[in-house]
Amino acid sequence: MIWLHDCILYVTLVVIYLLSFSIMQYYWNILCFPLRLQEYSVETAIAIVIDGSANLKINTQHLRDLTFRAGSIYQFIGELLIQPDNEAILQARVGRNVDGIDLNLYHQSLQLVRQFQADHMNDQAA
Repeated sequence: MIWLHDCILYVTLVVIYLLSFSIMQYYWNILCFPLRLQEYSVETAIAIVIDGSANLKINTQHLRDLTFRAGSIYQFIGELLIQPDNEAILQARVGRNVDGIDLNLYHQSLQLVRQFQADHMNDQAA
């Protein structure tokens, strides 16, 4: 199961997993938790989003009616494409600006969901 707030870590693990099996190209459906936009190129439609020291490239060519501003917070749904040079790019199908979201409260709620799901999995195993 993919945890929303582990998006960047998940992408890293997918790349490592694929490299270990010498798979050069693979698609994954992925939902990214809110990430801050570092930069955006209108010419290439590539956005770079960051979470701490990790970053992820987002191909936004299929998105309509979404304005990009550096420093704003966005959320994307799409397929993760691993390029032949092992670079990961999320091909966004859906994107939205989520400026104003309380990220601390968002992360707290995800921790509660994680705890609930872990407890539920333990109950099923018993």
